Amino acid sequence: MTDHVLVVEDEETYRDSLKFIFEREGFTVTLAATGRQGVEAFERGGADIILLDLMLPEMSGTEVFRAIRAQSQVPIIMVTARDDQIDKIIGLELGADDYVTKPYSGRELVARVRNVLRRSETFPADMPDEPSRLTVAGFTLDPERLTVSVGGKAQSLPPKEFSLLYLLASNAGRVLTRQVIIDRVWGADYFGDTKTLDVHIKRLRGRIEPEPGTPRYVQTVRGVGYTFEP
Repeated sequence: MTDHVLVVEDEETYRDSLKFIFEREGFTVTLAATGRQGVEAFERGGADIILLDLMLPEMSGTEVFRAIRAQSQVPIIMVTARDDQIDKIIGLELGADDYVTKPYSGRELVARVRNVLRRSETFPADMPDEPSRLTVAGFTLDPERLTVSVGGKAQSLPPKEFSLLYLLASNAGRVLTRQVIIDRVWGADYFGDTKTLDVHIKRLRGRIEPEPGTPRYVQTVRGVGYTFEP
């Protein structure tokens, strides 16, 4: 079965180019020219991965992202013509799986898409084939449901945040370097900015820490990486 890419892009030149590139590589491609069309296309036919432009008519890329995330954890790569820190933070804080700026290399973009698809298919990265429920420090992690429970209350986590928490919690008390975490959660051939890890840590703390500004469990080890303190 071929992988299905949904391209949500308002610039016709880019849409046509991406259709040609991905079909040549054996993908099935669906195109949408506006944010609203992108949401409708996904609801109608689904996708294995989405290339989502940040600046779109009718609905912005962030609105489209949230609309799709409300119903699916399909991998999403954010695309924009701007290359400033604000856009990167917006894309990453939403929970995007990767981030690229225009102009981009067709070969690199195909490689990024394949890497994200491979990571999603083998989730969680570098963990047992059938990861079991894990209980540590009052947290119970359920890999089948991608949920974390504490104090009798369960909440769902995006795949990357769950994989990150599972990795840290299963190595409770041990300091993991930034590179080790990136290799195991995002894959050794990850192309993206290492700031992605920091953004996901911040989001994870916001979900599980009583006081995210002064974290009790997910601790930073300055200059090294992170650790989960039981």
